[in-house]
Amino acid sequence: MQPSENDIATAGQDRLASLKVPKHVAIIMDGNGRWAKKKGKIRTFGHRAGVESVRAAVRFARQSNIQVLTLFAFSSENWKRPEEEVSVLMDLFNLVLNKEAKRLNKNGVRLQVLGDLSRFDDKLVSKIRKAEELTSDNKDLVLNVAANYGGRWDILHAAKQMAQDAAAGNMSLADIDEAAFDQYMSTKGLPELDLLIRTGGEHRISNFLLWQCAYAELYFTDVLWPDFNEDEFYLAVKDFSERQRRFGLIGEQVEAEVVVG
Repeated sequence: MQPSENDIATAGQDRLASLKVPKHVAIIMDGNGRWAKKKGKIRTFGHRAGVESVRAAVRFARQSNIQVLTLFAFSSENWKRPEEEVSVLMDLFNLVLNKEAKRLNKNGVRLQVLGDLSRFDDKLVSKIRKAEELTSDNKDLVLNVAANYGGRWDILHAAKQMAQDAAAGNMSLADIDEAAFDQYMSTKGLPELDLLIRTGGEHRISNFLLWQCAYAELYFTDVLWPDFNEDEFYLAVKDFSERQRRFGLIGEQVEAEVVVG
């Protein structure tokens, strides 16, 4: 007899009960092409297979009471890839929006797409906006999909917006600090990034969430994205839970704060 979805959720919650779960997790979903190549398939086969790993990550995040999950789907540098691959990625993005928006809404997930949408065609942008509007009131999980996104773009875009407000007299030089600047970033209003995961064996953050990564814990795994399932996500959260986050303090200070708290 196969376990029900509720049984799976309960088992997942049980093993997380003793862990310190991050509020905001971001994932660089790397390794689709290499996964496909290992199987003798073309790279785009791996991108399609990776969609199921996205579903698994969303399921795990909901079951674990993670508040925000940010996925790096398409970087501003990915336009340099072969035209056929970019075309398939756009088609896949369209397909996922068509099929997944209602499912996300049913499961209490709020979808947000982060990035410069100006390079996408009007039909795709319209689908993005409709999906965001459909899910806008949901509270169980915020799912950010970073598309045509770059960390440097995010910072530059925020700086330009802040400069415009300053030039218009809406803020003074004295008003500008980290907290104020953060309100112009694409992730404004969300919990700070706690954990950044990268699959696929590379050890870099590839221009992803540069501002937000300031004190995030980094977790790198050799697992290729299509093989990244709930068990792999659990291992990342477990590793995070076992780390001491010092934020510039020394270990003894952190331990004293824990005792006082």
